[in-house]
Amino acid sequence: MNKKSYISLSVAICLALGAMQAPAAYAADTPKENTAAKTQVAADKNKTTAASSNKEQQSVEFPQKPPKKWDKNTLKKLQLAEASPFTIPMLIPSETENQTTILGEAVATQEQMVSMIKRRNPKPLLNCSVEELVQYYYEEAELEGIRPDVALCQAIKETGTFGYGGDVLPEQNNFCGLGATGNKVKGAFFDTPRQGVRAHIQHLLAYASERIPATPIIDPRYTHILENRPEIHGNLQRWIDLNGVWAVPGTYYGQDILKLWNEAKAPDDSDISLRAADKMIEDAPDDAESHIYRGSVHYAKKDYLNASLDFQHAVDLSPAYPAIAKYDLALALAANSEYDEAYDAYTSLLNDDSDFWQGWFNRGLILMKKGKYKEAIRDFESTLTRNPQMADAQSEIGVALFKLKKYNEAWTAFYKAHEINNRNQLPIKNLTEMSKAIKKK
Repeated sequence: MNKKSYISLSVAICLALGAMQAPAAYAADTPKENTAAKTQVAADKNKTTAASSNKEQQSVEFPQKPPKKWDKNTLKKLQLAEASPFTIPMLIPSETENQTTILGEAVATQEQMVSMIKRRNPKPLLNCSVEELVQYYYEEAELEGIRPDVALCQAIKETGTFGYGGDVLPEQNNFCGLGATGNKVKGAFFDTPRQGVRAHIQHLLAYASERIPATPIIDPRYTHILENRPEIHGNLQRWIDLNGVWAVPGTYYGQDILKLWNEAKAPDDSDISLRAADKMIEDAPDDAESHIYRGSVHYAKKDYLNASLDFQHAVDLSPAYPAIAKYDLALALAANSEYDEAYDAYTSLLNDDSDFWQGWFNRGLILMKKGKYKEAIRDFESTLTRNPQMADAQSEIGVALFKLKKYNEAWTAFYKAHEINNRNQLPIKNLTEMSKAIKKK
């Protein structure tokens, strides 16, 4: 029997085992979960019902075309919802993007991942707790040798930190868009969150290794890769290798995942972290990475002045990643209400790295504060060029157009933002608000 036939037979056996066990709330789950399997399934069903109800409440329909007439007096009274900037400093990565592999061990802890998810979305649309979901990722990824923390960051990117808004629904337990190929195709459904996690991890394994999964295969796209994409099976070793493969066009897909991972590893505001950071600088006073780390601790403690000093020192030391040091400096300056200086820092950053879309977005928000709406629109358009799914940027274009009294164009911009993510509350609130000013016939 040749190697290909052996692999195909092994996969067939794994698929059969998966099919046999799936109805029993997935018997291959860990003993800890099996102890209360029936209770967990019932809880999952209840939570799924809640998620469906949440979806119905948030799915609001608006006419695509703006109204023919506006009530100008009402327009003057409207209060639009505006986006918030990115506010978490980035660290210099311990590995370059060319070195960060899909296979490997976690660097961020489970507690850091839980904190990141809750910070980004206090009310994630999940059919289990955040803590349980993170635990599933770490357990399932460990079985297959996949980095659980980075896989979670991919799920965060795919689901909008479990806020969804695209074709995939929360009740699908599909955390990575498996089978969601666009044009309203929702993709795969999984009975429990753990099954959705397992399928995600197995799909990553299919890209990164020729090894058969340790658990029965429930990834519905696994055999598709083996049979129809042999050129990528086992050959995509790094997260950046997913660019244009997992997501299309996905030019910076892997880089965006790694930026999220970098965010997850940021230090907390404890005195222990500060003492550790002081020791790093004592040992290596001319190391830019140490100053970025301590600046991140000061930032977490809301000591923005000292954070700025450390980030500026890192910029002056010409680190290996100057864009990160300048981005962090801009964050600290803006947090300290030094908006002119923050604007200059973002401009310097974007001169170094024009693909740093978070910089375009945050600079656009500073321009909004300054009343420079046309310039802000250009920055938000630059954001969308690099990240077309950034509904907040599209919504901010609507706010800027509204400020310029281009009400029909503002409506169209908000509608487009709603199309990008129909669960994003910014365009929903702004379309609802503008609806108040539609002139009655």
